[in-house]
Amino acid sequence: MGTPALPWHGLLAEAGALVRDGRRVRNLSAEIGSLPRGDGHPVLVIPAFVTSDLMTASFRRLLAALGYAVEGWGAGLNLGPTPSAWAAVNRRLVTMANEGGRPVSLVGYSLGGVLARALANDHPGLVRQVITICSPFRVPTASPLLPVYRALSRWHIDEEFALARLASPPPVPTTAIYAPRDRVVAWTSCIDEPGPKGETITRENIAIDGVHTTMLTNPRTVHAVAERLARPRGRAPPRDCRLQSWG
Repeated sequence: MGTPALPWHGLLAEAGALVRDGRRVRNLSAEIGSLPRGDGHPVLVIPAFVTSDLMTASFRRLLAALGYAVEGWGAGLNLGPTPSAWAAVNRRLVTMANEGGRPVSLVGYSLGGVLARALANDHPGLVRQVITICSPFRVPTASPLLPVYRALSRWHIDEEFALARLASPPPVPTTAIYAPRDRVVAWTSCIDEPGPKGETITRENIAIDGVHTTMLTNPRTVHAVAERLARPRGRAPPRDCRLQSWG
């Protein structure tokens, strides 16, 4: 499957969607009544590139209202895997797992999901599952923001260090939510390969009709995340579903 090129003008459409659909952030609380309740386990939400915990605040409040112990990554602006950010999010994961006495579910938005998968590869015993939302964890990818990311890469952890953590899927259940209409990252880099026959670890890919910038406020995204967080640990999906499509 090839990686489509993404022109710069696509970002204008994404920005327009963010402004147009911004009111949905205020309406997320209306979704709570239709969502499964949580069991109180810890959930760590990692923000997208060049955003911070402020961007995920409404989404985290909704998950907390469902009954989870939710925290942001606590590392400021996400400029990629800088040594300080990587150390901070590692500490946050270890602290949450120790204080909660249970493995942590990781939910990562865009670049945040890439870091979530890397964390799970480093600390599989502390991670319950990984849910990525429009996260380009497969390389190569395409994005109009790649020049910005590359300009910042001089402050990142050594590339070989980072790539080693992305070379294989995490040894925990994963759900990859992606948007075929994504104009920020190539959706083909946001999906997992099917696991080998007989593999017991669940890997799911879920297509949701929407755009990159408003995926955290998309009701279908919220429902998909809430349903997977509510599954008992180790429970497989109700059917073998490598690829789901949510219209």
